[in-house]
Amino acid sequence: MTWNIEIENIAGILDGRTTIEPGLNAVRGSNWQGKSSFIEAIKTALGTSTELTESKDSGRVKLQTPDRDITVTLTRENGTVRRSGTPYLENEYDVIRTELFACLDERNEVRSAVRRGENLEDVLMRPLDFQNIDEQITDLKREREQIRSELSQAREAKKRLPGVQEQVTQLEKEIEELREKRDEIAVSDSDEATGEDENDDASPQKRLSNVQTERNQAENQIDRLERTIERTEERLQQRRSELESLEIPADDDIEDKLAAARDQLQQIERDTEVLQSVYSANEMVLKENRLDLLTEVERELTEDNVVCWTCGNEAKREEMEERLDHLGDKITDQRAQKERYHDRVQELEARREEIDQAERRKRDLESEITELEDTLADRRQSLDEAEERYRDAQERVEELSDTVDETVEAISDVESKIKYREAELNDVKDELSQLETRAEQVEMLEAESAEIRSDIEELRNRKDRIKHRAREAFDEAMDEILSRFGTGFETARLTADFDLVVARDGREASLDALSEGELELIGFVAALAGYESFDVDEAVPLLLVDGLGGLADDNLHTLVEYLHERTEYLVFTAYPEYTAFEGREIDPGNWTVATNRQAITD
Repeated sequence: MTWNIEIENIAGILDGRTTIEPGLNAVRGSNWQGKSSFIEAIKTALGTSTELTESKDSGRVKLQTPDRDITVTLTRENGTVRRSGTPYLENEYDVIRTELFACLDERNEVRSAVRRGENLEDVLMRPLDFQNIDEQITDLKREREQIRSELSQAREAKKRLPGVQEQVTQLEKEIEELREKRDEIAVSDSDEATGEDENDDASPQKRLSNVQTERNQAENQIDRLERTIERTEERLQQRRSELESLEIPADDDIEDKLAAARDQLQQIERDTEVLQSVYSANEMVLKENRLDLLTEVERELTEDNVVCWTCGNEAKREEMEERLDHLGDKITDQRAQKERYHDRVQELEARREEIDQAERRKRDLESEITELEDTLADRRQSLDEAEERYRDAQERVEELSDTVDETVEAISDVESKIKYREAELNDVKDELSQLETRAEQVEMLEAESAEIRSDIEELRNRKDRIKHRAREAFDEAMDEILSRFGTGFETARLTADFDLVVARDGREASLDALSEGELELIGFVAALAGYESFDVDEAVPLLLVDGLGGLADDNLHTLVEYLHERTEYLVFTAYPEYTAFEGREIDPGNWTVATNRQAITD
């Protein structure tokens, strides 16, 4: 998978971008074209270098892999270069093992130590210093003690399980027996109640409730009747008082007086009507001057003479008119007397009505008093009956209360014991659950303890194992190198103290007798021994190689082929004079480089 890299002011490269592909990536170029600076840029992205262009205050590398996007910025502050951003390698152990065994440039410490003929233990075993083995062992021991403590508790819990399970069974049995006892008390009490009254098979509590309801109903009826009786008595007393104070006017002959007055009124009305008729007829005759219709009239100059049509005597008209006026006066007197008779009749009628009303009121009061007395008697009887029912209910309530109290007390006592046992059972069940959970952890804790013991042992032996593995890896790599290269020495090996020993012509020889190219080959072999021993490929799938100008063309191709077999991405530098490689070539034209004064590399 392709890696994309962008570079700005890193080592001798001012600006550039390119890609790295799986397999061989050869950077072919002359001096001052930025080959080593490109390697430094990759190292900056990995986190093993901080080579900022000398004349710049800041630089940046952006590395994009299929899994991650990385940006590392370098800033010059107070004469030092500070890095910001998260590089590809995030912990110190990965950085040191990658720097020593995967970044194989000319300044690589393993290669340098070989060139100087130094003991290699310090440089090859240096990553162990960053693994904090002693601290890891201390942490594991602390964890092992904790697990041992938990394991001890788990084993103790496993021992206690049978006893606690038996305790749970015993408590459940006791609770069941108490519940049966409670039910027996309730049933026994119900049987006793049924024996007292065959028609009442309800429980004492139910019967007590019913009787209390009956008592309350009787009590309420008593209150209601007492209030009703009180109101009835008050009303009866009011009616009696009213009857006693009622006065009927005394006038025994009111009817006779009224009949006489009415007769007088009728008589004067008839008389007045007769006189009025006579008066009206004569008045009309005289007013119409038609006396000749009734009698003979002798007309004279001064006065007419007429014969009275009633008595036959002669009379004057004037005399007749006087007599008519006298008749009119008499009619007026008759009318006045009729009014007086009329008033008398009305007065007598009012008097009679007053007497009738008083008599009716008396009869009504007497009837109502009788009804109130009857009602009062009925209600007093009802009150007596209600009081009797109340007393009877009260006696039954007291009897049943005693029975119920005894039953309730007995049941409450049993239920209290049940609750106590249930609470005790819950506690024991909780304890049992905890013990079961803890006991189930025995095997797991034993496995964890064994695993930690193994881890501690592995850590204690790690340094020796790494040393052994490094020497084995060195020997294997050296055998592989010797089989591929035509070297001037027969073999090379690491002693138990990591001294480098070579043999030439069947004898141990000095490193000073080796050529520069042979020392470089041994340097690579030593570095690859570390690469294999510390599993560097787990940290980074990359090998960076630089500074191979001392190798012949065929040796360089052989070395590149050998390294290619051990990594997914191999990036190396080569001069144009070398023959082409079977892989991708990275053109230095992808970036611009600083001048000699700007760069510190190349």
